[in-house]
Amino acid sequence: MVDEAAVGTVRARTSRISQIVTLIAVVVPPLGLVSAMGLLWGVGFHPVDVALFLGFYVVCAFGTTIGFHRYFTHRGFEAHTSVRIALAILGCMTMQGPLTQWVTDHRKHHALSDRPGDPHSPHVGHGDGLAGAVRGFVHAHVGWMFTNLGMEQGREYGRDLYEDRLIRRIDRMYLVWVVLTLGLPFAIGYAVGGTWQAGLEGLVWGGLIRIAAYQHATFSVNSICHMFGRKQYVSRDEARNNWLVALLVFGEGWHNNHHAFPASARHGLHRFQFDVSWWVIRGLEKAGLVWDVKVPDAAQRERRRVQPAA
Repeated sequence: MVDEAAVGTVRARTSRISQIVTLIAVVVPPLGLVSAMGLLWGVGFHPVDVALFLGFYVVCAFGTTIGFHRYFTHRGFEAHTSVRIALAILGCMTMQGPLTQWVTDHRKHHALSDRPGDPHSPHVGHGDGLAGAVRGFVHAHVGWMFTNLGMEQGREYGRDLYEDRLIRRIDRMYLVWVVLTLGLPFAIGYAVGGTWQAGLEGLVWGGLIRIAAYQHATFSVNSICHMFGRKQYVSRDEARNNWLVALLVFGEGWHNNHHAFPASARHGLHRFQFDVSWWVIRGLEKAGLVWDVKVPDAAQRERRRVQPAA
């Protein structure tokens, strides 16, 4: 049940300390990665590595943004079987866990968002001040996966998936998709460069570093988007819109929009809220591969819009 009192209350902006901590967390890692690329250019990083990094980053990301999240978790649209299979496999290739585990964790997050029991809230039980902000951020970003709140397994939040034979089969083959997500960049690097060194570079940049970069971009939705950003719609939690995270994960950073309208296949609901995942869904819809696409209409959005303080 939705807590009407909580829905009707718009929480204040996060503290200055929290904003500083999350800003550092957003800016520093990408700068470090770009610096490493520059220093290694022509030595341990070549044009083919750029192509492998970007190509696998984008294609596999759609497996989680469109597949794991908007389709399998929230049923924002219906899809042809071939699309379901492709999205499920690509999602597994980000190495964020099997599909059933990912979806049940996320459904639990929505059911208990920023309340006791939420697997990755940065706000519950971490204390106040700078230390509390840091503990909350670390927990929401990666720490929750090492506690008994994370890695939900069970039918309470995923009965439909556990009863789907196709999904269970894809889950059982999870290690195959892990080998594929690492083996393909190696094979392409080897085929293009013609040496084992070229293959290993492809594995490192198109496999290991790409996976790590995308994982932390995704984790930022749990941490940064619940601490740093703006609220355009009333929700019962601290979910916020963050444009930088939205760019890194193709629309998932419009997190306040998403928590206000969880079933919406579109997260960037306003002009200049770029949502690449939504563009792909629209393309699939026009091709007849997905249908019954859910998006809130103007009246629904207006009812939940945050009203300026009197």
